[in-house]
Amino acid sequence: MTTGEIPVIDISSIFGRPSQARNQTDREIMAAATDTGFMSVTGLPDNMLSSDTRKRMLSIFDLPQSSKQKLYRQNFDATKSNVYRGWFPLQSGLPTYKEGIDLGPDIAHGADRVVSGDPLTEATPLPDRQELPGWHDAVTAYYLNMEATGAALMRSIARGLQLAETVFDDAFARGISTLRLLHYPVRPPESFLGATEQTHVMHEGQRHYFLARGHVDSGFVTLLAQDGVTGLQAQTRNGSWMTVPPVEGTLAVNFGKLLARWTGGRIRATLHRVIGRNQQRYSVPFFYEPSVDTVIAPLPIAGCEPFEPVSYGDHLWEATTRFVEQKGIAHLRQPRGIGGGQNFQTEPTVLIARSE
Repeated sequence: MTTGEIPVIDISSIFGRPSQARNQTDREIMAAATDTGFMSVTGLPDNMLSSDTRKRMLSIFDLPQSSKQKLYRQNFDATKSNVYRGWFPLQSGLPTYKEGIDLGPDIAHGADRVVSGDPLTEATPLPDRQELPGWHDAVTAYYLNMEATGAALMRSIARGLQLAETVFDDAFARGISTLRLLHYPVRPPESFLGATEQTHVMHEGQRHYFLARGHVDSGFVTLLAQDGVTGLQAQTRNGSWMTVPPVEGTLAVNFGKLLARWTGGRIRATLHRVIGRNQQRYSVPFFYEPSVDTVIAPLPIAGCEPFEPVSYGDHLWEATTRFVEQKGIAHLRQPRGIGGGQNFQTEPTVLIARSE
């Protein structure tokens, strides 16, 4: 079924064995990925989209400011060693006004995923367990569930492209996916002072401020849990904006421009934005990502134009260091190039090859 123009798809069958139901779901996923570039999905295992799970994860925003500061990144506290993972505070004078934390794979897989010498594989600073009882268990379970969901969706897309369904598996086996917890409080008037870019937009006769300006995600698959507050919008092919409904028990899914490029444009990376109007909003995006040194190279797909292979880590760093919460850190990681790191394979992973 559909809600407005956003397809709503029960994806429970893609976690199972081959079946007619799975084939039908594959067709629905490919139709959404190639048309709107957005879909809402249901049917995830373990009830990970419940309001209780979301409330437990978002309880981190109830910490006192002194505890949040212990989680800051280096560009907000020069005494910190972490530069990519960790907390970013509210900042005035910018197009958007938000606080949050970026969590890496070590929260679910442990210190084995922490590799020194690259900020993309640094450890995630975490709150004390006694301050947030149950929080660590909730984010670990959620992270693992989103990884499994991302893997199942990529297998479905591979089947839809007439490729081996396991074509992505090795690349994402030691991925650096990011779980981001976000809070957009009601924006006070003084926070707009000094902003040099557009901060408001008219929609359906009402003036809204931006929570996230129009953008296309940079990577592969974004899995977004909303909190019931409307505001996420996707741009249609005719330039209008359609709402992605924040329906309880659903996950909003969209695709990044690297996946679109890799598939010769078959998968659509859709421009989207988030608008607000005097109501606080929380969201939980998960960016499903491969390993740092996965090589993104052209796929054997008709119509997929040749392009120069790129290391995913290099692409990600160049893209994310443009974000306001990452301002001033671009020089802290040098390009590693093809075959530059510990996860590079002698035979590069050829795949149909991330942010709000």
